[in-house]
Parts: sequence; C-alpha cells; structure tokens
Amino acid sequence: MQKINIDVTSEIGKLNAVLIHTPGHEIENVTPENAERALYSDILNLSVASGEYNVFRAVLKKFSNVYEVRLLLQELIADVAAKDRLLKKICKNESIDCIKSDLAKLPDDVLASQLIEGVPIEKNTLTKFLSNERYQLQPLHNFFFTRDASVSINNEILISKMASVVRERESIIVESIFNDHPLFEGNTFNPIDSPGNISNVTIEGGDVLIARDNILVIGIGARTTTQGVDYIIEEFKRKKKTHHIIVQELPRTPESFIHLDMVFTFLDYDQCMIYEPVVLNKHSFETVHIEIDNGAVKAITECASIIDCLRKLKVDIEPIKCGGDNEEWVQEREQWHSGTNYFALAPGKVMGYGRNSYTTEALNKKGYEIINGSDVIKDNINIHEIEKCVITIDGAELSRGGGGCRCMTMPISREKLS
Repeated sequence: MQKINIDVTSEIGKLNAVLIHTPGHEIENVTPENAERALYSDILNLSVASGEYNVFRAVLKKFSNVYEVRLLLQELIADVAAKDRLLKKICKNESIDCIKSDLAKLPDDVLASQLIEGVPIEKNTLTKFLSNERYQLQPLHNFFFTRDASVSINNEILISKMASVVRERESIIVESIFNDHPLFEGNTFNPIDSPGNISNVTIEGGDVLIARDNILVIGIGARTTTQGVDYIIEEFKRKKKTHHIIVQELPRTPESFIHLDMVFTFLDYDQCMIYEPVVLNKHSFETVHIEIDNGAVKAITECASIIDCLRKLKVDIEPIKCGGDNEEWVQEREQWHSGTNYFALAPGKVMGYGRNSYTTEALNKKGYEIINGSDVIKDNINIHEIEKCVITIDGAELSRGGGGCRCMTMPISREKLS
C-alpha cells in the first residue's frame, strides 16, 4: 500500500487526495424533536440528498483520489489493537463502557456503520424503557461535513476540538484514521493533548483557511474561540519559523455564519468569494493580524479587512461578492444557502451549489465558465482544457444541512503553488 503524505499548503493548489463521508441513515435519524440537538434547522430527505451528493462525489473523482471515512474506518478496525484503542476512547468520552464488549464483537462493517449511524438503546431496564432516547450511542448527523473534524496544515493534521459534544466522536474517529490507518503518513496534533487549560478551547475546520504555507486565516465566533486561536499560536511558536494568522470575527447569529468559509473562500491565485456585509464591515467585525517569528509573537495589529491584510502580505486578492452586486436581501438569501462556500479543485476551478444563481452569474462575469456537474461526470466536456470555471451541482437538499462544497471536503494533499 502506497502511503499518502499529508501536504496542504494552500486552499487552491490542484487537489490530489481528499477525505469525504457520504451521508447515510444517520441523517434520517434527525426529527423535529432532536433537530436542535443535532445542530440542524431543517430535516433532510436522504434519497434526494444522496442523488445530489453522488454528483458531487463523482466530480471530485474526476480531479482527485477520493477516500471515504466509512471504508477507512472499517479497514482500521480490522486491526484488533487499533479497534480496541478507538472503542476505549469513544466509550470513555460518551460514558458507555457498559457496551464496549458488545461493540467489539460486531463484524467490522457493522461496527463501522454503528459508530456513525448510532447504536439503538436496548430497553432492558425500567430507566431505559421509560427513556425518550432512541440511541445508546447517538448518530453522527453532521459527519458528511468532513471539513470540521480535522484540518490539513502543511504536512500535519490538526484534530479539531469541536464546539458541540454531539460532534466530538467525529474528531475521535478521524484522529484514529490518521494515526492508525496504514495509508497515511504524517503527524497529528490535538488540543486535548495540550498540558494547559483547554476548557475554553474550540476550533473547527470550517474556520481555518490556508492562504499560503505560512499564512492562515481563522474565523472566531460560534464554533472557534479566541483560546482556540491561542492554541494554534503556541503550536506555531514551537516551530521557530515565521507565520501569519489573520483572525476574522464572525457574527454569532444566524446559524449561517457558523464558520469563516460561510463568508469567505479562496477561488484562484488572485480572487476570493466574500459575503460583503461581514468581510468588509470593519465597524462591526474586527480583523486582526498576528505575526509569529522565531518562537514569539512579534506583533498583533488590527486590519481593515482580510483582503487588506493579505495584500500587505503580498497576496493580492480581488473579492467577488456572494449574490453579486444585487440588493442586500439577494446576498442574504444566497449566503444562507452556502453561497460563499466554494471548494477549489485547482486554481480557478471551483465547485459550488447551482441554486445560488446570482453568485454564479457574478463568477461568470469575472471569467469563470459555468459548467454543470453532470456534464463533467458524463465527459461531455474536457474540464482540464478550461482555464477557469465554476462547476455547479444541485444542492437544494444538501444545503438545508447548513453547509456547502467546502464543508463536505477535507483535503489531504494538494500540489504546491508555483
């Protein structure tokens, strides 16, 4: 088995390898009663979402090697020692040591599914019989947003400290895959292993963007705390190199602003997609530049915007507006359905939801050819001969889960930028 070296030094370098999770029965277990706990504001139809996701996955496969969490997990737990380590972590974290031995006896494929789709509660006591809970181990309703549980930063993997306990198992599973699956070569680092106080530390992948190998852009808000950024600062200080962190404050409501990539994503060497009312509103949402050099914080200064700060670091970038130059209510509608959440397959070749027509039109005016994802997978067009394009996929159902194409991908390897 040829190992994959973790190597991501930008958001736009040509994609070589990516981690995804195809949504399954776990999303069917969201009900009106548990939707809020599951971090959903709506209920998805699996059959419709699966059709949209199949096109999304097939487009990825035209550009890159695609790895599925469920299959990697199944292969991982074939190793008895790795399975035991994983089950110990999960059962301890969720206080279910009583079922660990039963889980260990399951066939590998069944166990992999139950660790994602949930373990139904056995009504063998009065307490359990009268309980409204359906699961002893809750389903991972959000796992198809694989971006959040980990982040590839250069040749290492940051394991996320999730803001909600209902998503902690995602990070545990992903960490086990990168540490124990023989396919991967690279180090992981995890805030929970930090010797200091981590009670207020949270950081999720949707808030971390790799502008260049020594420049991160990080959002702080509902999912990532200032203490989470401080953890990254300490990690960079240990490397004794020059690093820059641009921190963008986000609104805490509504939930469409949960991560930075819901208001800002990179498209090409010199272009990005923004939700203007947040990214360019310096009076309401602060932008801070942190410079780290030779093991110390050299400076912390306020900036006018992410765009302005990047330009000072010689990354000259033009913003394209989510919703285009239309009225603010149009921008609001398209941002709500992940209108800024584009995923770069290569410089200038991006993928997003076709439902955001005003944003797609704005990209087209800037030289991006509009291509339907179905034409890509049917080979009706040679995508590699096109210099700049936006590949659209149907996302009317997927977007109701609260994320877009970047949310559903976790790059493992990209080509370095020239």
